[in-house]
Amino acid sequence: MAKAEKVAAVAELTEHFQNSAGAVLTEYRGLTVAQLRELRGSLGEGTTFTVVKNTLTKIAVQQAGLEKELAPLLTGPSAVAFVTGDVVETAKGLRDFAKANPLLVIKGGVLDGKPLTPVEITKLADLEPREVLLAKLAGAMKATQSRAVGVFAALPVQMAQLADALRAKVEAEGGAPAQTSAPAEASASDDSAPDDSAPDDSAPDDSAPVGSAADDSAPEDSGAAEG
Repeated sequence: MAKAEKVAAVAELTEHFQNSAGAVLTEYRGLTVAQLRELRGSLGEGTTFTVVKNTLTKIAVQQAGLEKELAPLLTGPSAVAFVTGDVVETAKGLRDFAKANPLLVIKGGVLDGKPLTPVEITKLADLEPREVLLAKLAGAMKATQSRAVGVFAALPVQMAQLADALRAKVEAEGGAPAQTSAPAEASASDDSAPDDSAPDDSAPDDSAPVGSAADDSAPEDSGAAEG
């Protein structure tokens, strides 16, 4: 391979590593061309399965900032599954093909820049596909919205019931003082009665000086007449 071709190959690999959501490194020793074609078809349109040269791929992972995660895995005949679609679907395809064809060895990979072990890739394959998870999420969100609509729809009725309860309570509390006010007014009238009769008791006091003055003046008039 000419130098220019190597530079172009490294640049293409680097771009794949940078633009892919995930990448899984495998060893395909012993697999036929027909088996590799079958494997590519089972991974779906969102995955590109590429046979690579380790020396060039090591340069590419270094340029992509994944040297620590992937460089140690680049031994033996290597092929990389670059994932731009559903990572779970790719993991399922690799796992199922490896079960049927043990010559395919899953060595590890990265997902969003984080390293994945072969065991973690297998566990990833056990998850539900992205479409199913999104459908469940949409269903949960729809159910939550329906419950929220029900709560908001019930608010006017609850507010009306609350207003009626408060109105009844206010009327009940307002009626109690009106019943107890009559005895209070009656007792107030009874207490004021003696004050109205007070002038009757003072009448003798006012008449006494008048009577005595008339009696005292009578002798004085008679005495003057006799003289």
